[in-house]
Amino acid sequence: MNFSLITVIGKIFGESGFAGLAEDPRNLIMILIACVLLYMGIGKKYEPLLLVPIAFGMLLANFPYTGIFEDGGLLRYFYYGVEYGVYPSLIFLGIGAMTDFGPLIARPSSLLLGAAAQLGIFTAFLLALALGFPPAVAAAIGVIGGADGPTAILTASRLAKEYLPAIAIAAYSYMALIPMIQPPLMRLLTTEKERSVKMEQLRQVSKREKIIFPIAVTIFVVLLIPETAPLIGMLMRGNLFKESGVTDRLSDTAQNALVNIVTIPLGLSVGCKATGATFLSVETLSIIALGLLAFMLSTLGGLLFGKLMYVLSGGKINPLIGSAGVSAVPMAARVSQMEGQKANPSNFLLMHAMGPNVAGVIGSAVAAGFMLKVFGA
Repeated sequence: MNFSLITVIGKIFGESGFAGLAEDPRNLIMILIACVLLYMGIGKKYEPLLLVPIAFGMLLANFPYTGIFEDGGLLRYFYYGVEYGVYPSLIFLGIGAMTDFGPLIARPSSLLLGAAAQLGIFTAFLLALALGFPPAVAAAIGVIGGADGPTAILTASRLAKEYLPAIAIAAYSYMALIPMIQPPLMRLLTTEKERSVKMEQLRQVSKREKIIFPIAVTIFVVLLIPETAPLIGMLMRGNLFKESGVTDRLSDTAQNALVNIVTIPLGLSVGCKATGATFLSVETLSIIALGLLAFMLSTLGGLLFGKLMYVLSGGKINPLIGSAGVSAVPMAARVSQMEGQKANPSNFLLMHAMGPNVAGVIGSAVAAGFMLKVFGA
């Protein structure tokens, strides 16, 4: 067999990924998007633990001829955890173990802020219906407005499997981009005087209250809407590990090792479904746009209700904490803190914002459970 050097080089190039990119330029566009997301995660530090694995998964997915996501490929096995809703429940277990529900218990009115911040879920649902999406798919799209990636994944895995990649990427991307999306809305809808309000210190919450709370919430919410059991049950289970005082090893594992281990395949799995052929379509881009609108409306709902509480309390409630009613823990609460300190350097809103923030986690899970009850098969 006589091979010339030119023939060999031509064969290598013809079967390389570069040739594949020439055949379908959409993959090149997605590679560029992945690089931008990597820059935002690494360079700007926007939720890097989420954005970096997702963006790198997107990068791998758009290299031609790798077969990495085909049957028998590495990422195909990882994706089962997304497809069957395993990862979201494990993530919620870790979130529960690392979250202090004390601020919510100390100020129960925070539940109202968390509820108001679910406005985007139901508004986006109605808009998706108006655009012609089937009701079940519209419900899954709406859940993006809760800014809760695990909840969005679980809902989409039950109601809209074919749109799960777009929904998951939208939910996690907007969670990561909260420091960019929320502050302009916060400054637009609140005055300097409102943003500078210093809130009174929260009351001390007893150990007994912290132990009873996750048990009581689980009993009430899961009996009311059984479909919330995978999320609310695991969230409260993780929190009980933390607060009981007798399961420290389990709590430590759930909030550290387990969350880190699950985040790696979850991020790769979500990103690896964002290929040019499937992602760059009118329907997918519509979902991304609706998700952004839903998230903005949820922020809007929380802020407007925060302004109402500011008025009703005689100026004692800083409306910025309303924006933390979305479910991105603890990033949304940190953004409220940062914006409050810009208006008043002596302001400290973090713990006050954590009440609506954890209420938002519960609220988005309940909203998702409602959607599953109404539109689930």
